[in-house]
Amino acid sequence: DIIALESIKYRTVAIVTSDGRMIVGTLKGFDQTINLILDESHERVFSSSQGVEQVVLGLYIVRGDNVAVIGEIDEETDSTLDLGNIRAEPLNSVVH
Repeated sequence: DIIALESIKYRTVAIVTSDGRMIVGTLKGFDQTINLILDESHERVFSSSQGVEQVVLGLYIVRGDNVAVIGEIDEETDSTLDLGNIRAEPLNSVVH
């Protein structure tokens, strides 16, 4: 919903894509088809055998048809996470 996205514009968000990726960055813009523009973004790659790897993406566009979930990140809480010690199975693709 466009109105909901407007309320989190310029804030740090996490996006889960349909192919199971998690991308975190600052929401800079979007359009009517929910194409998203993120700045200072990175992908968090989860693994059950090692900590979370963060792959720097920088300025990044996520196509609207690939967005499964988007939510605002509490930056204070996020900064306290020790991503190097978090182990998790990678996300599966979203099946419609």
